[in-house]
Amino acid sequence: MKAKVYVTLKSGVLDPQGKAIAGALAALGFDGVNDVRQGKYIELDLAETDEAQARAQVEQMCRKLLANTVIENFRVELA
Repeated sequence: MKAKVYVTLKSGVLDPQGKAIAGALAALGFDGVNDVRQGKYIELDLAETDEAQARAQVEQMCRKLLANTVIENFRVELA
């Protein structure tokens, strides 16, 4: 089973990389970009075949390693 994990900064947390990307886009002539928030995308190939078990495992991975839950949110998609 494949798991896709999207990790993003919580709203209210400063995002200096997002600001840098927004500035670079403006410098390249891409006007109209009001804000940029950057994040991480992680793809996992799991041996687990039970969807509920797989989701529970991936959520534990996120809480323990993949995301800093103090400042980041995560979303899991299974396929």
